[in-house]
Amino acid sequence: MNCIFCDIASGEDKKNWVFETEKCCCFPDIDPKAPVHLLLIPKIHISSLQDLKKNNIEFINDMFLSIPKITEKLGIKSYRLVANTGKDAGQSVMHLHFHILGGRELGWPPG
Repeated sequence: MNCIFCDIASGEDKKNWVFETEKCCCFPDIDPKAPVHLLLIPKIHISSLQDLKKNNIEFINDMFLSIPKITEKLGIKSYRLVANTGKDAGQSVMHLHFHILGGRELGWPPG
């Protein structure tokens, strides 16, 4: 399988990472939609939220526990967390990832 996020998660090139744990890493989106637009990914391949299983849930737990650490480290006071699941929802890379968006007032509804 050829997955760009698996390649990033391998850690060969960490220069753009803003945060990492044993189970996840966070880096800026290459096509930002807000002044702050980060991607948080698990270091194993999980296609989407639909693929959560008992054997990979600790990666998701770690990701959620990392979000306050990331936002505090970067001084982000308000943010939106987005997980697109499936092509029709806008998921373009089939590797689970959370978008952390902030740095301006975000409109609602989003899409």
